Amino acid sequence: MNDQPLDRRAELSQFLSSRRARLTPDDVGLPQYGRHRRVPGLRREELAQLAGVSVAYYTRLEQGKGRNVSSEVLDSIARALRLTDAEHAHLMHLAKPAPPKKKPAAKTPGVRPALRHLLDTLDGVPAYVTGRRAEILAWSPMAAAVFGDWSLLPVQERNWARLVFLKPAYRDLFVDWEAKAADVVAYLRMDAGRQTDDPKLAALVGDLSVRSEDFRRLWAAHDVKEKSHGAKHLRHPLVGELTLLFETFKLAADPEQSLVMYHAEPGSSSAEAMQLLASWGADASRAGASAWLS
Repeated sequence: MNDQPLDRRAELSQFLSSRRARLTPDDVGLPQYGRHRRVPGLRREELAQLAGVSVAYYTRLEQGKGRNVSSEVLDSIARALRLTDAEHAHLMHLAKPAPPKKKPAAKTPGVRPALRHLLDTLDGVPAYVTGRRAEILAWSPMAAAVFGDWSLLPVQERNWARLVFLKPAYRDLFVDWEAKAADVVAYLRMDAGRQTDDPKLAALVGDLSVRSEDFRRLWAAHDVKEKSHGAKHLRHPLVGELTLLFETFKLAADPEQSLVMYHAEPGSSSAEAMQLLASWGADASRAGASAWLS
């Protein structure tokens, strides 16, 4: 398994190239000369023109050879490429990485005990804490009822990427599995941009790339996304289809951790199903575990 850190220059090169390939001259208001184009999307010279930089300068940057590139130039390139906010941030992480920070030796990894206690006391609310690399660090009893009791898994397998790509039953749990899988990869890409020197993340990517063709395909797309809010449609083995809304909260005490909470629309069939699951308590968690985690 490859545990070498990701190559930041290669990541920058491939990201810029992939974003340029998705645009056409028509998208950005440029004339399209000739009937046949040898490259998909915009040419480098067209992108450089839109960004207001020289072709040679942009070429060096896309080849991962740019040094001391200014934030203003990166902003211009982001506008020319029509990057989303998350993509813009990813570009900045790759092109202008923050200097490595020394981690305090006394810091204890994991979720704060008070936060674990809060999750334990949440009544009927599916909630969990995720860390870098899509790790699932702690969860509420209702999260176990909805998604399966992760305590039955080895610690290294408590990971959304491993569950989604390596546990076949999770393809049945998520009605739109492809969208869930794409989101998980996009979140991992975002983490990789922040810390390309993370050997554990590189090892995870390497392992999934070997074991899952779907992961390889989605990783090669270089899409990035920050988890925020939305809806998930589930096909629960005990109560049928659920539509749950989720919100994500970055934890101020540890920005690498996020609290994700789900709820159903009041009065909906999903809300009734959630009440039923909550009434079953630990029995629902055990039943879910036998369905998904075996």
